[in-house]
Amino acid sequence: MTGKELPPSSPYAGDDGRVVPELAAALERFEAEGPAALPGLVEALGGARVLVPVMAEALVVEEVEGLHVDRTAATGVVALSAPDGRQVLPVFSSVQAMAAWRAEARPVPVVGRQAAASAVNEGWELLVVDPGGPVTVQVPRTAVWALAHGETWRPALVPGPEGGVVVDAEVAEELAVAALVVQGVRAAEALPGERAEVALRLGIDAGLDRAGLDAVLAQVNARLAAASVVAERVDSLELRIHAVG
Repeated sequence: MTGKELPPSSPYAGDDGRVVPELAAALERFEAEGPAALPGLVEALGGARVLVPVMAEALVVEEVEGLHVDRTAATGVVALSAPDGRQVLPVFSSVQAMAAWRAEARPVPVVGRQAAASAVNEGWELLVVDPGGPVTVQVPRTAVWALAHGETWRPALVPGPEGGVVVDAEVAEELAVAALVVQGVRAAEALPGERAEVALRLGIDAGLDRAGLDAVLAQVNARLAAASVVAERVDSLELRIHAVG
């Protein structure tokens, strides 16, 4: 299928709307390798032409990959809402991918880092590439921020020695240190999360009552909220607790 040609006045006048080769290769790697290939995809996305969808009026569409249309301006860029309530800017690799998601959306070509900068300026935390498929990728907050500021993204999750992903050693250490200074926390271990990007597993003093436990968790949350490693490298964080001693 040949995509629509973009208007001659556009700097992308010679662009037929197909996925650019470097982004196509990165998406193929992500489909084959999963999260371990995300850093390469983010790097490719920064300099690749992507398409931002513009719609003439507000719509409510079916849920796709846990995302639904949250709001649009009149003839404005679509904002999606993630399951956790964060705002998401959708971008598309090709006219074909956008048309499969919403035929009435108008493609506006931009470079990936410009799309990220626009999202940050709007207060939107995430990007999602091709929410209608064929390969859908959610770009985490920390990567969006790095793209917007022209910096290299340093992910919290890195390839593990035996496959899959693990928490980067520096991130794991800083999270553990932030938690272990709180009295009542006996152990702390950072792991890939299930409901969030990273899970911090806390061993809590078994002698604490409910009020004591609540106080300890409040202090841990305050310490983590103030930690630069969370702001700069951890997209989302969940706590898991178990009794120790």
